[in-house]
Amino acid sequence: MAKEKILDVLYEDNHIIAINKRRGEIVQGDKTGDEPLSDRVKAYIKAKYKKPGDVYLGLPHRLDRPVSGVVVFAKTSKALIRLNLMFQQKDEQIRKIYWAVVSKCPRLEEEVLTHYMLKNEEKNKSNVFDKKKKGAKEAILEYKLLTRTQNYFLLEVKLHTGRHHQIRGQLAKIGCPIRGDLKYGYLHANKGKGIDLHAREISFIHPIKQETITIKAPMPKNDNLWKELYHLVIGKS
Repeated sequence: MAKEKILDVLYEDNHIIAINKRRGEIVQGDKTGDEPLSDRVKAYIKAKYKKPGDVYLGLPHRLDRPVSGVVVFAKTSKALIRLNLMFQQKDEQIRKIYWAVVSKCPRLEEEVLTHYMLKNEEKNKSNVFDKKKKGAKEAILEYKLLTRTQNYFLLEVKLHTGRHHQIRGQLAKIGCPIRGDLKYGYLHANKGKGIDLHAREISFIHPIKQETITIKAPMPKNDNLWKELYHLVIGKS
C-alpha cells in the first residue's frame, strides 16, 4: 500500500470511525481538487470490508486544513443524525481539547477568553472584537499553559463555543498567534504550510451504544518540536 494511502485510524466500530488527520489535509473536497480525507476513509472501508458499490460516510464536524488531529466520521445515517445533533447543540455530551503552540507566553497561565467573532467569507477569516458588534457571535474558550521550551509555549485549549477559526482568532487577539499561522499574524510559515494546532482529544456519548467514548490523537509525526513538548508534558504527569 502506498504511503500516502495509509490512514491513522484511532477508533472504529460498526457506527463510527475516527482518524488522526495530518496537517495540510482537507477533510472534504473543495475547489482545489485535492484528494480529501473523506475519500480516503471511504476507500479504506470499501477495501477492508469488501463492500460493493458506494460507501456511506457522514461528517458531523470538521477541522481546518492546516490543523491536525482527531476527526470523527459516521459510518451509518443513524449515527450521523445523532452526532449532528450533539455537535450542533454544543452540549455537555461533547468535549474537545486542542493543543496549540505559540511563541509568546500569554498574560496568565490559565484564563477564560470571551470575544465576539465575525466571519469574513471573502477572506475566509474571522475578525475578533472585545465588545459586542452587530452580526458578531460570542466566542468563549479556556486555555491552560501545559509546558514550555526555550522559545515556545504549549497551551491546552477547551472550547465552550464553536466559531469559525475560533482558537486561531482568539489566541491571536491576545497577542499569541499559533506557530505558523500567517493568516492570524504569525511571522513565519511552517514547513508544509500547516499550523501548530492539534485536535488532541474528543469525548462524546456514542450515538448508538450510549456510552462515553474518549479518543486521543498522537502528536504530528516527524516533528521534533511536538516530540519535545509532548515528552515535557508526560514528564510532568
